[in-house]
Amino acid sequence: MVNRTEAAVLTEHGSALTLRELPLPEEPEPGAALVRITCTTLCGTDVHLWSGQMTFPGMLPMVLGHEMVGEVVAVGPGTTDTLGREITEGDRIGWSESTCGKCHGCTILREPVACEKRGYGFLQRSDVFPYATGGLVRYCYVTPGAAKLLLPDDVKDTWASMSGCAGKTVLRAVSRSGGIRPGATVVVQGAGALGVFATAVARISGAGDVITIGGPADRLATAERFGATATIPVDGTAEERVERVKELTGGRGADHVFDFAGGPTIGEEAVAFAAQRGTIAIVGSTGPAPSPVALGTVMGKELTVVGSLNGDIADYHRSVDFFRTFADRLPWDGLFSAPVGLSEASRSVESMSRLGELKAVIDPRLP
Repeated sequence: MVNRTEAAVLTEHGSALTLRELPLPEEPEPGAALVRITCTTLCGTDVHLWSGQMTFPGMLPMVLGHEMVGEVVAVGPGTTDTLGREITEGDRIGWSESTCGKCHGCTILREPVACEKRGYGFLQRSDVFPYATGGLVRYCYVTPGAAKLLLPDDVKDTWASMSGCAGKTVLRAVSRSGGIRPGATVVVQGAGALGVFATAVARISGAGDVITIGGPADRLATAERFGATATIPVDGTAEERVERVKELTGGRGADHVFDFAGGPTIGEEAVAFAAQRGTIAIVGSTGPAPSPVALGTVMGKELTVVGSLNGDIADYHRSVDFFRTFADRLPWDGLFSAPVGLSEASRSVESMSRLGELKAVIDPRLP
């Protein structure tokens, strides 16, 4: 039984991660597992946490990373995946955030994302038990309440890892929006990993036109490779973007608008982009800062506006199945940077903060 692990620890916002040894539980609790990480993909949330754009009282020190997969090296009694399958040493698993199963959100709403005690790895300090629950570690402790999933052999580590947040977030947003009608026009706000993946999902779902808005230019080029029929850079004004969407849609607007970007003008632009009786999904506008929205336009267009928060184990499962089903449809590996070891994790986070990488990959087995 491994009792310590190397980890890249965030001790100060905006500063380099520090390689430290963290303790591990002496043995896994019932329902828990100890996993040797084989792949962690970094998410925009990791960058926001690193920079301090997203922060919580008393959160530091902490281990970044919440998209990861690995090989089980030890299990507690009665540990199964979400489908009741026994998890044993040597199995490859992914997992979603821990939930309590007893609160109003879990039991009455039956929505794990609404769990009052929902636990992300990045909400766990690295100096208190169970220490190593984030992805930038060699060995990760997967808590009893985390919903686990045995992974099929034909889904790559990077694909399964990305399913842990980006993939499931996009698929949940599409589901919350009622699905995408074949031939529909879609606007995707944002050209990061979520925006590019959403572009691909929209096209595979049968959208006729997919307009991706974002930057820089290389990300818009990537969006085109993943199905965008048109792209709009964000270096112009909001008014110019609205006019361009009108031009591309014959003045009608988009049937679906997905916010995967956030920003002060996202709300008003989304409402302006939307067609009569269109749907807007708010996914990327995190934080308390208000975004102006013309409620009269929401009423006049009879728009449907939904919020969509991350995803749960069901969305994770759907994302893994999505990659399996459409493995040959698009060049998915083009979303990911070449993997690096823990010693390079700090550089990867900083690079992503500069938009230098779309999806950084950390393999702790590398030097």
